[in-house]
Amino acid sequence: MDSVPTNRIILRVKLSAAYYDVIQADRGGTALALLRKLSPDLVITAADLPDMTGLALCAEINKLPTSVRIPVVILHGADNPGERLASLAAGADDVLTRPVDDLVMLARLRSLLRARDAEAELQLRDDTQRALGLAEHGSAFVTPGLVRLVSPPNLPETKALSEGLAARIPDRIEVVDPEDALREHARAPDVVVVAEAPGSSGEALTLLPQLRASRHTRHSALIYIAQPNQQREAASALDMGANDLLSSGLDLDELAIRLKKQVERKRTNDRLRANMRDGLRAAVCDPLTGLYNRRYAVPHLSRLADRAAGQKRPYALLLADLDFFKQVNDSHGHGAGDAVLVTLAQRLKDNLRAADLISRWGGEEFLVAMPDTDRTAAKRTAERLCRIMSRHPVTLPDGKQLTVTLSIGVAVGRPGHDSSPLELIERADEALYAAKHKGRNTVVMADTVRALPTRGATPLAKPLSAKDDKEAEARRAGLT
Repeated sequence: MDSVPTNRIILRVKLSAAYYDVIQADRGGTALALLRKLSPDLVITAADLPDMTGLALCAEINKLPTSVRIPVVILHGADNPGERLASLAAGADDVLTRPVDDLVMLARLRSLLRARDAEAELQLRDDTQRALGLAEHGSAFVTPGLVRLVSPPNLPETKALSEGLAARIPDRIEVVDPEDALREHARAPDVVVVAEAPGSSGEALTLLPQLRASRHTRHSALIYIAQPNQQREAASALDMGANDLLSSGLDLDELAIRLKKQVERKRTNDRLRANMRDGLRAAVCDPLTGLYNRRYAVPHLSRLADRAAGQKRPYALLLADLDFFKQVNDSHGHGAGDAVLVTLAQRLKDNLRAADLISRWGGEEFLVAMPDTDRTAAKRTAERLCRIMSRHPVTLPDGKQLTVTLSIGVAVGRPGHDSSPLELIERADEALYAAKHKGRNTVVMADTVRALPTRGATPLAKPLSAKDDKEAEARRAGLT
């Protein structure tokens, strides 16, 4: 949003070139009206609009009854530290100054959208829990966070930074040498601050991917402080694992505000992981595979469909079934069948997004619900899962190797269509049956299915018989 048409046009061109869909408004009132009808992922506004300030617009946006908070970025005409701090304190997620550095701007947008996706997924899972009557109120008591500064502790600048932060935030501050930044301590930090020293050439930047990959700090929020002449390093930092940055050197007041937001987001992400790991496990998880079961999946799909309709975005349902699974149980025992089910569940978790719901739908059938996924992406994902399963044998309890394949039916819910999630599941089931009839180990899209033979009327494969010799049986079962 900007009252100057030239500014809007230039920004729209830059964002469109980066493959963002852009909706424009010339004043705050128009923007709020659009926000009530649409559900954008992010808002960029000028600090001064004809009918209100960017701060006032930010406050109004934060009052909107949206299920997920919309990130707001405010553009200022000049680099004024006081205005920047006021914008951040008023609830803006970031502040940029004209002329905008394109690399830094796009990197900041990607970082904010990643954080928003995590919050959206948490909200979706919380809604599902409430629908099941299993949600609990969060604890009102919050312990102070742990902020780790990566800097030689004996430097006067480090002491001033530590003391300055301690006077501004309630969290505990600890200082570690760069050599000790990756070493495991008694408690993992909530936020790690990595700062470039004056005159440096980006040496601290190399720590970010190591911190993000480390088991001890991979879930910590990372803040990178770049010097004013290090715009390229600043942009790279966000794509190398940093959650936030100060791109014009150290400002204690700004760092304190950004630290508070990152500690809050870290707690949000911790809740999401705890929800996925522990929440509802006994009631809504399959005890064998650890995946969600049908009881969880049905209300979750309803909320996924509602959110997709509100955002006018597609979603995909994949119904996967193990081929010849009964023969696995009959030939190798139920222990082998359990091993196959557990292996498939783990491969699905390893090769799908955190936002994708994976559930054991029943027996050897698995349902995958993929938000924000169109037909092409869904088909590509399903084909990849088939390849992964067919190319990597399963290790049975007795140490033998067994190759097992998948058949997958795929249905896509599209904006403007009235198909309910259960109707889409029925269509995916028909596509799955078509994949079985086609020869198995394949993917069939629901919109390509026409008339099929009556189920049970024609055998889909010749069953095992006592006359088959052992070599043929082993080859068919995939033993190696």
